[in-house]
Amino acid sequence: MPAQPSTASASQRSSDGPAPGGPQPPRVRNARRTEPFSKLDQFWNKVTEGLQLSDLWSQFKQEAQSGYRFYQRDYEAAAPAGQTKRGKFFERAQLLMWAILNKLSPARRVLLLIGVVLLILPSGGVQFHAKNEVQITTPNFQFWGGLALFVLLMLEIADRVVMKRDLEIARDIQSWLLPTTPPLVPGLTIAFATRPANTVAGDFYDVFSRPGAPGEERFLLAVADVAGKSIPAALLMATFQASLRTLSSTPCSLLELVGGMNRYACSNSQGGLRFTTAFIAEFNPATRWLNYVNAGHNNPILRRSSGAVERLAAGGVPLGIQSDAPYFAAEVALAPGDWLLIFTDGLVEAENQFGEPYGEDRLLSVLSAGVATAPDLLLQRIISEVNSFVGATPQHDDITAMLIKAG
Repeated sequence: MPAQPSTASASQRSSDGPAPGGPQPPRVRNARRTEPFSKLDQFWNKVTEGLQLSDLWSQFKQEAQSGYRFYQRDYEAAAPAGQTKRGKFFERAQLLMWAILNKLSPARRVLLLIGVVLLILPSGGVQFHAKNEVQITTPNFQFWGGLALFVLLMLEIADRVVMKRDLEIARDIQSWLLPTTPPLVPGLTIAFATRPANTVAGDFYDVFSRPGAPGEERFLLAVADVAGKSIPAALLMATFQASLRTLSSTPCSLLELVGGMNRYACSNSQGGLRFTTAFIAEFNPATRWLNYVNAGHNNPILRRSSGAVERLAAGGVPLGIQSDAPYFAAEVALAPGDWLLIFTDGLVEAENQFGEPYGEDRLLSVLSAGVATAPDLLLQRIISEVNSFVGATPQHDDITAMLIKAG
């Protein structure tokens, strides 16, 4: 029987090299072949930020739909009555093209047209023949057309980067204006959430104390929605907050406060075009009464501990429409176990891919099913339910909600 190799001899072979006929280690040359692929993967991951192809397609689809709706507004405004439905294809395409061109400066419109014309022109090039003969035909118009469009793209990207930086600064400032955590209100547990449709929003929410009778502290609760979106709505939202805080510091009733807010809003609403819907309430922890005014806002949902549902609708028209508009206040008592949900229309009007709104019925079902949950967790569940319902459909309006549980 042949002798078995010792451990030392086996170790020696492994250090000196593989045994004849054994498996060979991969050569360095093969490893070098994978280096370009590794660099290509790194480049691709950097470009896509690690997103899968399905995620990229979903993102592109959302951006394409949002961009089309952006141009569609101008197209439909310029189209004759009924043209958007039964007009000729080329006439509709012409109107859509003008809607796109109007978003560019005159110089960039000319550059875009030059690039498009050069791309569709027939081009030749350089041809080489025998005996070192070179024949030059028509210029390569596609190259110059592509270069013109590339220059236009770079100019637009530069504008986009500058605007994005300014919007990010505005978003940070807006986040400083809104409370990040709810204050401690005796007898109430409060949670709120907001999500802008764009970088900045026109929705507003706040909870803060204000002076009441001697030795009595009251708390103001407010949720508002400025008509429109993005920067104009965000600027008006900031003025709304400043005026609300200023007027609340003075000794006045809730009706006087809302009346002063309305007069101030009328001076900044562009003749009523930039109105603001608002729900403003004052809570007295000592009596547990909530005094409120609903200025054209979505009626908040008050779910009693018994399961009965009430809607808080007393008030008047939105702020900023009519300076002498009358407003009415109402009172409700918040008993332990009652829930109050104040929200903006972006929550219930969120649409799925079929154009169906989320609706208040679904909202009420989620609220009723989660009464044993803490307000912050239940509000997260509500937002998650809205996200699941909407799916990949782009958000078209700001979403804000304040959920309150009486304890």
